[in-house]
Amino acid sequence: MLSGEKILITGPAGQIAFPMAASLAADNEVWGLARFSEAGSRQRVEDTGIRTVVCDLAGGDLDGVPQDFTVVLHLAAYQGPDLDYDHAIKVNAEATGLILQHCRTARAALVMSTHSVYRPWDDPMHVFLETDPLGDVHSTHCPTYSVSKIGQEAVARFCARAFDLPVVIARMNASFGPEGGLPALHADAVARGENIVTRWDPCPYSPIHQTDINDQTEALIDAAGVPALIVNWAGDEPVTVQEWGAEIERISGRPVTVEARPIEGTLRGSIADNTLRKSITGPCRVDWREGLRETWEARHGAAASTA
Repeated sequence: MLSGEKILITGPAGQIAFPMAASLAADNEVWGLARFSEAGSRQRVEDTGIRTVVCDLAGGDLDGVPQDFTVVLHLAAYQGPDLDYDHAIKVNAEATGLILQHCRTARAALVMSTHSVYRPWDDPMHVFLETDPLGDVHSTHCPTYSVSKIGQEAVARFCARAFDLPVVIARMNASFGPEGGLPALHADAVARGENIVTRWDPCPYSPIHQTDINDQTEALIDAAGVPALIVNWAGDEPVTVQEWGAEIERISGRPVTVEARPIEGTLRGSIADNTLRKSITGPCRVDWREGLRETWEARHGAAASTA
């Protein structure tokens, strides 16, 4: 893990950022930047030893934010159900530029992007390379996300060159752990006695556990470059929702039904090619089954199966 750094992390109360920031706070001076609109979120972050600054990224007001950070981890993102593309681009793209400009003397910055920037393929088992075509996945729950994150990547690439700031753009796949993520949400649905609903059959991802995300952060920061490096950030093994649904059934001892509701124009599968990432970080340490058991037990108590 990183140590002895002065780190700015945006969105520190988020699913991925909170455990990442908490793990870094032990050996670094970590500052967290967010609106902290959810009750108790700021105190929870501060309880881990992180210094917080309240800031609305859309407004671009960075008063009170130091400029002498050595590492920037920009994880904050807007995901909304409306069609306000102007707001989404302001938060996800423009704010990225303002943050990187403000912290342009840092030794490196990681900008979190998403697998949702890739153009959909008809084949759900297609393996996405970093060089694959980009496009809009027409997400039903967040229709502005793909476009605004593609915009973010363009801004981050510009900042790397304009400020001579080493940047790594990490396209996150299906992250998960005790704090949440898609497999965790599916486990929650099972705990409520509901079906798991997914967009295709089969519907594969490359899930990555939070422990591996934390472990791999330093190597990705060290790999940042000018021009910016783009890398898929995902687990080592493709896993379908149907497969992890069966594993949730085994772990929980509860019946699981996976219901596929096809959505035309969206990603039918999200398998990442991890050749580049493995060359930087090495392999993941947490098997998805082990991670899923930990996630279930953290959110819903002891597992029914110990096999």
